Amino acid sequence: MILSDNALTVLERRYFKKNEAGENIEDWEALIRRVADNISQGDAAKAKAYFELLDSGYFLPNSPTLMNAGNDLQQLSACFVLPIEDSMDSIFETVKNAALIHKSGGGTGFSFSRLREANARVRSTNGVSSGPLSFMKVFNAATDAVKQGGTRRGANMAILNVDHPQILDFITCKQNTSELTNFNLSVGLTEEFMRAVNQDEEYNLVSPKTGETVRREKARDVFSMIVDMAHKTGEPGIVFLDRINKANPTPQVGRIES
Repeated sequence: MILSDNALTVLERRYFKKNEAGENIEDWEALIRRVADNISQGDAAKAKAYFELLDSGYFLPNSPTLMNAGNDLQQLSACFVLPIEDSMDSIFETVKNAALIHKSGGGTGFSFSRLREANARVRSTNGVSSGPLSFMKVFNAATDAVKQGGTRRGANMAILNVDHPQILDFITCKQNTSELTNFNLSVGLTEEFMRAVNQDEEYNLVSPKTGETVRREKARDVFSMIVDMAHKTGEPGIVFLDRINKANPTPQVGRIES
């Protein structure tokens, strides 16, 4: 393949294998040879076919494959979803796991919908919860501290269900574009919510801790807020959770949340 100057610059900075001194010890041909040999697992015909496919430019694998195939790490996946339960142990175990994934060149997605809302009672400490947005800032700071795969910053995807009591704060939390810079945001929408939007009705905001309705909001106003913020800042996106779960290939494992 004939590489442009820009392509070569990106390859040199991010993808070519380096020695202990940080000097490139690969060129384009060596990179795709390394990837093809690794993916083919010793099958010479497959290695040749894959090498030619990569060199044609018609197909390239994801960045972790280009970076890690044939290297010690051998982490070839790009996207991970990590669970977060409503406990300090779970939250900070997930922070640790996310940091390790970012270090390997992967990105992470989370649903923060199981975390109780801010100021909800925490019985074990007789205190109150700081809520999902405060913990998102912890994840964001941890991501800042880990340079992804030695080549790029980590990336996170945060989802909060539309019936969470802090959904309005979530929708507007990136009005300041200097906040949560390592996150993309999406609101998890349901069929029930979209029916309420269509019929201009109110819907329930439910505490994930107690299952009780905290208050009601006008669905059309919430949807309009999502649209307005998406127009202003590009955030948040939307995820149709019920539609996704209709096509869930492993429903026996559980509901897809993120």
